[in-house]
Amino acid sequence: MSSDDPTLDPTATPDAAPDLTSARIAASMTEVVGDSDVIVCCGSGGVGKTTTAAVIAMEAARVGRRVVVVTIDPARRLADALGLETGLSSAPQRIALDGTGGSAEDPSGGEMWAMMLDTAATFDGLVRAYADDGEQVERILSNGFYRNMAGAMSGTQEYMAAETLHALHQDDRFDLVVVDTPPSRNALDFLDAPGVLSRFLDHRIFKLAMLPTRGGLKVLGVAAQPMFKAIGKVVGSDVLADSLAFFQAFSGMETGFRERADEVVALLRAERTSFVVVASPRRDTITEAVWFAQQLAEQDVGVAAAIINRVQPGFGDGEAPAEESTDAVLAALWSNLAELRELRSAELDALAPLVELTEPAPVGLVPLLDGDVHDLVTLDRIARYLFPDPA
Repeated sequence: MSSDDPTLDPTATPDAAPDLTSARIAASMTEVVGDSDVIVCCGSGGVGKTTTAAVIAMEAARVGRRVVVVTIDPARRLADALGLETGLSSAPQRIALDGTGGSAEDPSGGEMWAMMLDTAATFDGLVRAYADDGEQVERILSNGFYRNMAGAMSGTQEYMAAETLHALHQDDRFDLVVVDTPPSRNALDFLDAPGVLSRFLDHRIFKLAMLPTRGGLKVLGVAAQPMFKAIGKVVGSDVLADSLAFFQAFSGMETGFRERADEVVALLRAERTSFVVVASPRRDTITEAVWFAQQLAEQDVGVAAAIINRVQPGFGDGEAPAEESTDAVLAALWSNLAELRELRSAELDALAPLVELTEPAPVGLVPLLDGDVHDLVTLDRIARYLFPDPA
């Protein structure tokens, strides 16, 4: 019996379990899609977060939304889930909803696009946006300190992800942005990054670094000062010269960066920005999901929905005949069924803390399927559980 057999009820639960009926999930998840401008999917690694983001985006397009799904995770999981052999680029790419490579438009008028974050390219775009002229752009983009910072500095990827979200939200082509984030604790970095940047620009260390630019001093002259000379002995004179040259070139741009960071913070906490927590029915991933939901609550951000992937399906409520069976095969099948039911019961017990914490948000259960997700057809199999027909 296939675990995704439509005759099975993957949301069937014991009487004591929370109400997770198909009708409730369908109505609630449809509301999340319809009432959001931004949907952020968060969770541990390997729980199906990318797949969930793709399914939500596909369903949004089917109900008439113009949606773009963007992955912050540098792995190819989103491209693989969409069946794109050539991968994704840093520019939004239109996805054919019929899965045939034909028209990307759904009969409802919806559209689906997908892209992958390019940290360096996004940072370069911000520099071009806030620089006074082409000369300032060239001085920054060619600076060694900037090149290292744009590609490897801690927090840069998370801030550029938030910046990409902001840019897509402002793009008239889209009315919904779905974000596939890195694993949970990195996802918090994604939420914190805009505020961190604002605080850094206001920090005395940054202002100290900018003093030479405001005093009109040249890099060579600054590097000769006792304080900077001491720093140069620690980090290296070339690194010091590059960093001071960067701050000289950056002069005057901090206001634009600060204002944009404040806009991103406001967007992440906006009423129409929804957070969907994704987990699997293992205690460790549920613990991580609970921790993340608590962190969101501390930041006054609620959970719009929780999705639990790879849950043991429910196989009806029939019982073995009271009389002893002489058929060994049949007896073994009933024994196997009892073990599967016990496994499902244990999984439901494990996810109870997350259900309780996120109540009254919907909790969608996606059963363990018999194959990988690798195209729109297999994504649609999952969509039947997250967006089932209430009828």
